[in-house]
Amino acid sequence: MQQRVLGANGPNVSAIGLGCMGMSGSYGAADETESVATIQAALDAGINLLNTGDFYGMGHNEMLVRDAIRGRRDQAFVAVKFGVLRAPGGGMGGFDGRPAAVKNFLTYTLQRLGTDHVDLYQPARVDPAVPIEETIGAIAELVQAGYVRHIGLSEASAATVRRAHKVHPIAALEIEYSLIDRGIEAEVLPTLRELGIGLVAYGVLSRGLLGGDLKPGQPFAPGDYRGHTPRFQPDNLAQNHKLVEALAGFAAEHGTSAAQVAIAWVLARGPDIVPLIGTKRRTRLAEAIAATELVLSPDDLATLDAIIRPDQVAGTRYSAAQMALLNG
Repeated sequence: MQQRVLGANGPNVSAIGLGCMGMSGSYGAADETESVATIQAALDAGINLLNTGDFYGMGHNEMLVRDAIRGRRDQAFVAVKFGVLRAPGGGMGGFDGRPAAVKNFLTYTLQRLGTDHVDLYQPARVDPAVPIEETIGAIAELVQAGYVRHIGLSEASAATVRRAHKVHPIAALEIEYSLIDRGIEAEVLPTLRELGIGLVAYGVLSRGLLGGDLKPGQPFAPGDYRGHTPRFQPDNLAQNHKLVEALAGFAAEHGTSAAQVAIAWVLARGPDIVPLIGTKRRTRLAEAIAATELVLSPDDLATLDAIIRPDQVAGTRYSAAQMALLNG
């Protein structure tokens, strides 16, 4: 497995990471045995970056990761997002970035993971009620105490990244980036490169859309939140599927799959970018690993830019309420 560096002076991680969220119900039911096997297969293949969140399945995801890395902790680079408040019914209740809450969240995370440290710890969103300096300052104290190795951010604006980086070096920003979501290219990505901060790109397949698995009119399984998001509503999905068909045509001409092209495109955007592959099955993991060997030429990239234009995408990636919480 190829390696990349998170930031100018950050840690070495695998060229792709494994996003574990889907193993805890976000995309419908998942098989725990297969999920654990998928994580272990990733480690076997040299993928060390495992991305989880304490609110994925209300702790369930962290315990899955614990089971998968038992006896192999030194092979894993565990990234954890925190701060999302949950309700008993499973809904979101806002965010909490207060210093006392930060330390409380980590305490429970360490217990669920069965480890004495987290490799990358990052607020899932920016708490608008708490200065980012206070949140990052609290994590910095945890770094000093040895409970956290590196600090990250998620879905933060360029201005917030700058403020946070002044308090403590930020290793990486996790944010959505794909062929059809390129908003970070205007300001966020140049800021990261100026400051020497890595980019962990999630949503590289736009929640399965670019992989070609979702067809117009296809029902979503119970518990699959995509059924409630604008981009996947029937009319929008029908329009977006036309883009996917164009991508699939390009992939067929190159003897590969649409998903592999989408992953390779993100990898080609720079050596400071590490795409997360969100999957709960070993078969899809193998497909993603093969994408690391796919090299897109400058002509290929230009063709992709011409056939997949973000301004053609119908529907936002989150609901209006959730979109308001981005770019904090």
